[in-house]
Amino acid sequence: MDDEAVVAAMRQWVEKAVIGLNLCPFAKAVYVKNQVRFVVSRAAHLDGLLEDLDRELDFLAAADPDDVDTTLLIHPALLADFLDFNDFLQLAEAAVGEHGLDGVIQIASFHPRFQFEGTAPDDIGNFSNRAPFPTLHLLREASIEKAVAAFPEAETIYQRNIETLEKLGHEGWDALWKKTER
Repeated sequence: MDDEAVVAAMRQWVEKAVIGLNLCPFAKAVYVKNQVRFVVSRAAHLDGLLEDLDRELDFLAAADPDDVDTTLLIHPALLADFLDFNDFLQLAEAAVGEHGLDGVIQIASFHPRFQFEGTAPDDIGNFSNRAPFPTLHLLREASIEKAVAAFPEAETIYQRNIETLEKLGHEGWDALWKKTER
């Protein structure tokens, strides 16, 4: 799959799941203003992916938030195993600190096989963090703080997402994607 197809799949996921199901009430504003940067890593190994992460951390830290507010660093080939991806997150978090960006940028994670601790692999609640490819979402903490201040009861988002997905069910989730294939 070429980079254009990877980004198209991620955009579709953002539009249909993240925004369409309102899994993140903060996503629509930056997405419609084209402030989301989509970057596909073609690194052949984890060291290369860390180098791509280093570049994106530096880029995002230096960019004007009005131009680029957040970055999705996507890798369509590495880290297919969720546990390996989860282990890699420790290295990614360490990279944030090594760049002196603790408290400035944080990482959210998305994976095709995402699984919250204590849940079954097929638990529909896991789908709130299931993206087409392993993805590191680099977020500006200042933007998060602003969004949370504007959104009453932000701490309820997780539970609301679970309820939304439970109402939708696996059949509804699958139907969401089948509409696209027609």
